[in-house]
Amino acid sequence: MTTDLPARMLRLLSLLQTRREWSGTELSERLGVTGRTVRRDIDRLRELGYPVEGTTGHAGGYRLASGTAMPPLILDDDEATATAVALRTAAGHLTGMEETTLRALAKLEQVLPARLRTQVAAVHQTTATIGWETRMVRIDAKLLAALAAACRDHESVTFDYTTRHGTSASRRVEPHHLVASGGLWYLLAHDTGRDDWRIYRLDRIRHLTPNRSHFAPRPVPGDDPAAYVAGKIAGAPTRHRAVATVQAPADTVRRRTWALADRIQPLDADTCTVDCSGDRLPGIAQLLAALDSDYTLDADPQVTAYLRQAAERLHQAASRACGGDGAR
Repeated sequence: MTTDLPARMLRLLSLLQTRREWSGTELSERLGVTGRTVRRDIDRLRELGYPVEGTTGHAGGYRLASGTAMPPLILDDDEATATAVALRTAAGHLTGMEETTLRALAKLEQVLPARLRTQVAAVHQTTATIGWETRMVRIDAKLLAALAAACRDHESVTFDYTTRHGTSASRRVEPHHLVASGGLWYLLAHDTGRDDWRIYRLDRIRHLTPNRSHFAPRPVPGDDPAAYVAGKIAGAPTRHRAVATVQAPADTVRRRTWALADRIQPLDADTCTVDCSGDRLPGIAQLLAALDSDYTLDADPQVTAYLRQAAERLHQAASRACGGDGAR
């Protein structure tokens, strides 16, 4: 039983922040107190300005609602360290959110205990980020947060979605997971209008509206959201086709390239095919170069023309370099 009032209040606040809703019975069991004590502690939190709402239902319950200002968060040591490291990583990888994440990181580090500040500082001082792609799609932080909350709370949403062909239509979906891949964010959701699973790029979503209705989560096909999204991306239509038959085992090619696993198919023990198709010609060329083995290529004319130009530029550069070495 948690008899110390301040400690119990902090524990209660921490519990309310970890789940959307708690029943009074659950809180009583977690805190080791009576239901009457829980009700009194809830009233104390309300007096301190925390917007704790009572919920209706079989046994009634409580949830921490949105207020006019965000109340202080209660984090244990591991949670605080993980949050600080995640914010530092996000500042280097989430395009369009750098300033926001750095502000949040500064606020968190200011209140970290000395023992944790030293640990986090060690990670930051010994970590650097390399930006490989300068034209990454910018993601709205509010949209990302709203969809994450909808996934967590199993709340259906409606939004306008623009397809790769430029057409736009309204979608009503049951959001399940967010998946990041190749500088893009995807929403894995069950489309209620089509009664089927769909993936949506977040940068193509507009006018997100929570429907205030909850759904029972469905099992994701294959029980692996990331693998399911990767498979859909691999099978999606692309602007340029390029399929290489590589003289190397499939496992070897998987270790050498960042091609999606579903796009690497073994033909026999020593040969495989790699689907390098994509919307950007430079990206296709990079994938082919990373194969580092002999291969034959079945590709669109635009792809072969680009590769010839790239090969000629490389050849000229190599010739100049060799000439320069000879002159010296």
